[in-house]
Amino acid sequence: MSIASNIEKIEERIQKACIVSGRKRGEITLLGVSKFQELPAIDEAWKAGIRLFGESRVKEGVEKFSSFRENHRIEGVHLIGSLQRNKAKSAAEFFDCIQSVDRRELLVDLEKHSGHRAAPLDILLELHTGEDSKSGFPDTDSLCAAAELALNCGNLRLKGLMTMAPLTADTGAIRASFRRLVQARDALESRFSAGGQCSLSCLSMGMSGDFEIAVEEGSTMLRIGSALFSGE
Repeated sequence: MSIASNIEKIEERIQKACIVSGRKRGEITLLGVSKFQELPAIDEAWKAGIRLFGESRVKEGVEKFSSFRENHRIEGVHLIGSLQRNKAKSAAEFFDCIQSVDRRELLVDLEKHSGHRAAPLDILLELHTGEDSKSGFPDTDSLCAAAELALNCGNLRLKGLMTMAPLTADTGAIRASFRRLVQARDALESRFSAGGQCSLSCLSMGMSGDFEIAVEEGSTMLRIGSALFSGE
């Protein structure tokens, strides 16, 4: 099965989820998770219409996309994996968005290393809603504190929130995870809306195994890897 065929199937499933939830397909961005993929597969995904890519490791992302994005018109390369503080400088210099901002110290580091950019570095704050082994801010209070810090960082631009649902067959638990992120977004926008500071347009949630539920629960960005590149 070709990557183009895989994308067609994914699109059909997204459309069905949109119909179920009364949403428009244009409200949702599809990000191709290209970690561990070689450049020929990434190029094939690009030819099939993918314009946004996600990488989990700083070095791998830089090596693969430094020349690729110079020769291909894409919307951006996002870092979606956990970011160590000693890699913050390299990440801030290269990526278009850091989705996995999971602690205040990392915000400080990214602010420090983003001053040279032509435009502020886009970031998402990660909320922990799933597996114990995953990272992320533990609750809405800590998320609000981080958002307040981010909004006062001139070199950063807070665009939204990200989460990973638990790896389970329990659709109720997956749905609850996504609803927590939506509730957190609403709480942040309510808290910071007075000064017009906070408009969190991006809710990055939903992967190959649960993206239809994510669409139904309000995701605006799906991070899809295995279903896209290998049809799984």
